[in-house]
Amino acid sequence: QVQLVESGGGLVQPGGSLRLSCAASGSIFSISTMGWYRQAPGKERELVAVITSGGNPNYADSVKGRFAISRDNAKNTMYLQMNSLKPDDTAVYYCNLNRPAYNAWGQGTQVTVSS
Repeated sequence: QVQLVESGGGLVQPGGSLRLSCAASGSIFSISTMGWYRQAPGKERELVAVITSGGNPNYADSVKGRFAISRDNAKNTMYLQMNSLKPDDTAVYYCNLNRPAYNAWGQGTQVTVSS
């Protein structure tokens, strides 16, 4: 069973930056597609970015050019570098691991963008 632990959230001013990390246990991290999702109050959870096991990224239109997803398979860790943050980016950010017939979520980390 895989456990995912997010870290790096916090309060930041508009225009600022944060770097989220997702540490995974187990041996299937390197062969899994990983993703970041977020859920704002009163809204459904939405995809932010995904990265394949081979390192190919994909982004939601709302974060293209501002966010960068990456992974370090040797450390079983995924990252999300968030720049030029906006108040609309405020949400709980969740890490996801996706394999055929298996899906795991982290507990989430709060990101608040406010002056």
